[in-house]
Amino acid sequence: LEQSHPINRPHRPTHPLVRQTHHPPHPPGQSPPPTKYYGVMKLIAALLFPSIVLAQLAATAQSPTAAKAHPAATHSAASASAAKDVCAKLPPISPKVPALPTGSSCAKTLYTLTLLAPVKIDYVSPLEGTALHDILNVPEPATFSLSYVDIRVGAGELAAPHKWYSIRYHGYLVDGTEFDSSDKHGSAPFAFSIDQHQVVPGWLTGFAGMHVGGKRRMFIPPQLAYGNKGSGAVPPNSMLIFDVDFIAQSDADPTPKPAPPAASLAPNPGAAPTIRIAPAQPATPPTAAPAPAPPATAPGAPAAKPQ
Repeated sequence: LEQSHPINRPHRPTHPLVRQTHHPPHPPGQSPPPTKYYGVMKLIAALLFPSIVLAQLAATAQSPTAAKAHPAATHSAASASAAKDVCAKLPPISPKVPALPTGSSCAKTLYTLTLLAPVKIDYVSPLEGTALHDILNVPEPATFSLSYVDIRVGAGELAAPHKWYSIRYHGYLVDGTEFDSSDKHGSAPFAFSIDQHQVVPGWLTGFAGMHVGGKRRMFIPPQLAYGNKGSGAVPPNSMLIFDVDFIAQSDADPTPKPAPPAASLAPNPGAAPTIRIAPAQPATPPTAAPAPAPPATAPGAPAAKPQ
């Protein structure tokens, strides 16, 4: 544009491929005559101005929205914080379950899950009966939560993934029945691996946030325990209540290995000989009964003479 504009400018070297356009000088004090670029520039200005105005209006319109979104985010954070203080809803629990220590808080929700039916059964023949759901193990849609009460907060390490946990526990049903306890399996703590899925799902997730040395009561719904099948003394669809003491955690199984059987020892020349007692055997094999003795000769009878 600079090279073709009619205003006189100092001479500048140009590229030889750029086309040079010569415009005659115009009288001083008069506006330069319009060129073909004048209309183009006017059109660009006419289009650009409304665009700038619309952009400013859009920015002004978005500012109140952003200002309103900020209180909403604050409200959501406040709601989440308030949800932590809401007591979990639990089924009626028998007074046979040991009472929590005085001053313990109410049960809090660790997490809530909603289970959607993965399979929809469209038709069932009368020949199948009513047990098809149980046979196929099709879960019913449900919403459930794992709740807890921290009876004692530990001062040790935070429960970490990929570890072995050593605990002592007592398990109760909501009617107060103690269906299991680590005391029933010996004096050593019960050890299990988080990665090996040796326990019910509620245990795999229920230690979150615990520290070694802590004690917690867990309220595990049936969907995270033994489900609609039950197990042993646990009836189907039973909520489980566990009091767990978090004793320790380790990278390997802490259960003591059984001692290997003692190896046979070589005979010691100075030791007393070992006496082996064989099963009792008869001294001699039984013999046939002796033949009866011939009758004695009558006294005083003469002996027979040979003929």
